[in-house]
Amino acid sequence: MESLKTNFTLDAKGLACPMPIVKTKKAMNDLAAGQVLEVQATDKGSKADMKAWAETTGHQYLGTIEDGDVLKHYLRKSSNEESDERKHPHILSNEELEKKLEENADFVLIDVREVAEYVFNHIPNAISIPLEDLESRLDDLNKEAEIAIICRTGNRSDLAAQKLAVKGFKKVFNVVPGMSNWLGKTININS
Repeated sequence: MESLKTNFTLDAKGLACPMPIVKTKKAMNDLAAGQVLEVQATDKGSKADMKAWAETTGHQYLGTIEDGDVLKHYLRKSSNEESDERKHPHILSNEELEKKLEENADFVLIDVREVAEYVFNHIPNAISIPLEDLESRLDDLNKEAEIAIICRTGNRSDLAAQKLAVKGFKKVFNVVPGMSNWLGKTININS
């Protein structure tokens, strides 16, 4: 398995509820929007606690990996940008993308979420190019190809679609609402 890139690791091993959450909240406050936190805990109840806490605070619970007795929880700090207005004019709905996938349409699907998000859950054959790496990977892409771009909510993919359009890519589509509401086939870390 590819190593997950995290921005900070929090040691909450040996702590019982509610301490892993208390420490996670404090650590999350020190992170910048979009950064990924790995929380290492031994409290078996921490998995449900982390997921519930993330949902109530607006942060993204990416998933948990069991490593012996240690539970490694991965959380992504949310940002206000995730509710911003979209600007790229060409949009595909999740349903339209799913139909294209079922028809084996000839197009490229780029997932611009962070690697940790992608590893935990992604669409088969999607190419992982985190938004921050897109500029350096432009030469890997065919400017004439039809390209669909997906992220969690349609906002990072909107930025990516705008970048590609400015660089001369002709057939670029932003997938909305993205992985947060994707009901089609996925591959996840446990597949």
